[in-house]
Amino acid sequence: CCKALQAGLEPLTHQRAGPGRRFAGRSNYTILTVPNGEQFGNWTWPEMCPEGFYAVGFSLRVESNQYGSDDTALNGIRLFCSRPGDRSYLYFVESHTGYFGDWTDPQWCPGSGILKSFQLRVEPHLGLFGDDTSANNIRFRCSTNPTLQGQGMDWGEYGQWSEECNTGGICGLETKMEVYQYALDDSSLNDVRFHCCF
Repeated sequence: CCKALQAGLEPLTHQRAGPGRRFAGRSNYTILTVPNGEQFGNWTWPEMCPEGFYAVGFSLRVESNQYGSDDTALNGIRLFCSRPGDRSYLYFVESHTGYFGDWTDPQWCPGSGILKSFQLRVEPHLGLFGDDTSANNIRFRCSTNPTLQGQGMDWGEYGQWSEECNTGGICGLETKMEVYQYALDDSSLNDVRFHCCF
């Protein structure tokens, strides 16, 4: 439910918007995609910021290097949503996440900035005997111009940037996840698409 953030950093409280929840007023949106996502898994449910809220920051769930054991790298993406210019209260949305790793510290667009586009770092499929990690890291561009890079892993390469939200900003996401493979090779998060709300 509610959780306090470190004093002086950003908003004081945030609350999950709720898995699979679509907010009634969020019918005007477009989808941002990139072409370099990997092949494993299925698209899961969308999670959307509440009406009037946009993504102003993010955090990643990342499994560190397992040094010979099965690596999965990026397992989840969490968006923090606020009203433009007012970060006193946040919702967070994350769609489906994998089982491995820890959440990184949040990163924020400066000022009144909101997330507008993204770039995904992906390790391509390594073949039958390789240890696939698929998505490893992500970058976002803010409306206030800076680029924010996640604290993910370094395998693979960044692909091309998505299109940019023309008006409004990023307001939700859907993840493509490989289900837990038990004793086989896990890759966890393979791809993501983001919603732009007007």
